[in-house]
Amino acid sequence: MKLSDRINKIILYAIIIVGGLLTIIPFLWMFVLSTHTTAEIFRFPPPLLPGTHIIDNFQNLLKAMPFFTSLWNSIFVSTVHTALVLLFCSMAGYAFAMYNFPGRNFLFSACLATMMIPWMAGIVPWFMLMKWFGWIDSFLALIVPNVANAFGIFWMRQYISSNVPYELLDASRIDGCPEWQIFFRVVAPVLKPAISALGIMTFVRSWNNFMVPLIILKSPNKLTLPVALNKIYGDPTRGYDLGVLLMGTTLAVLPMLIVFVLSARKFMDGMTAGAVKG
Repeated sequence: MKLSDRINKIILYAIIIVGGLLTIIPFLWMFVLSTHTTAEIFRFPPPLLPGTHIIDNFQNLLKAMPFFTSLWNSIFVSTVHTALVLLFCSMAGYAFAMYNFPGRNFLFSACLATMMIPWMAGIVPWFMLMKWFGWIDSFLALIVPNVANAFGIFWMRQYISSNVPYELLDASRIDGCPEWQIFFRVVAPVLKPAISALGIMTFVRSWNNFMVPLIILKSPNKLTLPVALNKIYGDPTRGYDLGVLLMGTTLAVLPMLIVFVLSARKFMDGMTAGAVKG
């Protein structure tokens, strides 16, 4: 290997290591601070090693909010919403990619055009629609809307166009396979990389969603984790307990880190699989 190639390789690895450290250090420091009291956190210099108040902060967290109830609410809403997004977006993407029907290009263009409209621009009519449906203080308002979103449909349509040949569908039809079985038994197994990537992105977005639950949910036992943690921050009766807030934030972020670490390879496969035509 040439000297210039070795230098370029060392520089590349150095950039990757620095980028990785810049990404993970805030999470590690958040965990460290969650084991300290508020007074210790604001001390100068700030603590860089774990403290001795991790149990106290966790107990105070349970007193401040129904943590496990909010955790279950977030898991339930994110899981069901992600499952519906994967079902409807994959079916819609399959229809746009593999079927020729009148108005297909217009409908697909109209679907993509919705991505150009800021979500906040339609929040008032959206809220009125949720009220008309009777979905105020209901998980349905968090699960049902946006299950057939433009990005998911575009994502699946592009992947299917590049990786599912028409000959595969024709052979299935010749064998007498119904259309719904063609999708679920023949096409769906091919979509695993794209479904994995879209599923991770959707789950994380739903888990971190703050604005919609804040507007819709009213009952304390229905709050998701982001909204419940915000209630701790804004509770005047408890004061500003940063250690407890960071403990709750750490526990809220931890499931996302675990999901991403376990699914990182499938996520990257899904991100790159459509780049090369199969």
